[in-house]
Amino acid sequence: MVLKPQIEDIKIIGFYSGKIIISLSLIMLLPILCGLFFKETQPVLDFTISMGITYLFGLLLTRLCYTNKELNWMQGMIVVSLSWLFAMFFGAFPLFLSGHWNSYLDACFDAMSGFATTGLTLVKDLDHLSYTHNFWRHLTIFIGGQGIVIIALSVFTKGFIGAFRMYVGEAREEKILPNLIYTARFIWLISIVYLILGTLILATIGIINGLRTKNAFFHGACLFMAAFDTGGFTPQSQSILYYHSLPLEIVTMIIMILGAINFKLHYNVWTNRWKDILKDIETSIFLVTVTITFFITALGITQLSSYSNFTMLFRKGFYQLISAHSGTGYQTIYAYQFSREWGQLALTGIILAMSLGGAVCSTTGAIKMLRIGIIFNAIKEDLKRIMFPERSFLIQKFYHLKDMVLEDKQVRAASLITLSYIILFLLGTLVGVFYGYPFLYSLFESVSASANVGLSCGITNPNMPWGLKLTYIVQMWTGRLEFMSVFTLISFFLAVLKGK
Repeated sequence: MVLKPQIEDIKIIGFYSGKIIISLSLIMLLPILCGLFFKETQPVLDFTISMGITYLFGLLLTRLCYTNKELNWMQGMIVVSLSWLFAMFFGAFPLFLSGHWNSYLDACFDAMSGFATTGLTLVKDLDHLSYTHNFWRHLTIFIGGQGIVIIALSVFTKGFIGAFRMYVGEAREEKILPNLIYTARFIWLISIVYLILGTLILATIGIINGLRTKNAFFHGACLFMAAFDTGGFTPQSQSILYYHSLPLEIVTMIIMILGAINFKLHYNVWTNRWKDILKDIETSIFLVTVTITFFITALGITQLSSYSNFTMLFRKGFYQLISAHSGTGYQTIYAYQFSREWGQLALTGIILAMSLGGAVCSTTGAIKMLRIGIIFNAIKEDLKRIMFPERSFLIQKFYHLKDMVLEDKQVRAASLITLSYIILFLLGTLVGVFYGYPFLYSLFESVSASANVGLSCGITNPNMPWGLKLTYIVQMWTGRLEFMSVFTLISFFLAVLKGK
């Protein structure tokens, strides 16, 4: 029998959701400061209005639903899934007010794409978008990469139990430090330190390439936020191709890889445990899958003789591969070149890379290396059971931050999430085919949205059907939260309707 949720459940969910909405409104101060710096009056007004509406809504929720009770698992999961929807709706306000999006739905698409660190975009005339709105696009990625709930954990939440339940709901399970609040603050600390260093390096490259100092630092900050948080937005419509700079491409590749690494491994490096990077199963699996997918991609490209030398193959082929595998979505080619110059085999290699993703507890999306490693070890264990004598006692071990023994529950969880992603990929593909797009291109775009990558072969544009826009929004949201909190929200609504 399904139990109908009580009023107290709704109050607790509303109270904590309100806290997160308030924190989101306060973050809108940053683009306001950016607008004041660049003397952009109308954009500042857009964000002042949006900030006021967002803050008042959050304040109203916390007052109407005030409670001092902790979250249980169900409530924590629902707060997370709702928070990302609230972030999309309120984050879209200033974008829509700018006039660079055809509709509020398009603005919601880009807001979800930013918070989910995807990078697919429906913006019009990006090259003339204000500094303020452009900064907000990239800031949403920086927020979403660390986690919207992480903000609340860093500032508002005091209760350890409720905090952990929201933390897990946001597709993270590993605590870096014993106290979860300190874990959240460390994630922000490491991200801000990298932001400062990355911005300085990218800005220096920009100045050398001829950008004005002010523009160079603006571009450097935006590019770092999108690269480290594997989001894919850029200040210009041509993506990384706009800069025509090999040093910038190399640096952004390094940043993308850093963003795809588990935050716990970053902590180990900071505490002089460098060897953990080489020993960890995620690192080894990542190296193997990058090698395999690049071989497939390069073979497909060379069959068509699209690029004349190794340098071009590296700058076009390998860069797109790392961008895909890390879940970033930066491009050094135009979208139409995927269909005209790469061929089906090369596209297949990129699709595989996008579907695999980076590490757990990182800023990337998709299936992730740990799950691939667990499934691989499970297959290896089963083969050993077949080959070894029946009385043999087998223990399959692997190293992930520490020595671990393979357990059935790990294999089950990894297999279920992997299967869920595959189903999500296929559902989005069927919607694309329904609207008349070729199967392979529909699969490419569907995997890009579901795995929060942001590469596009040309399907994503302001004129695509509204049904496909909604499909990609749901895919970005579901893929970023890795299903469980979204499934919990759906179950909650079903319980409201059918519970007893």
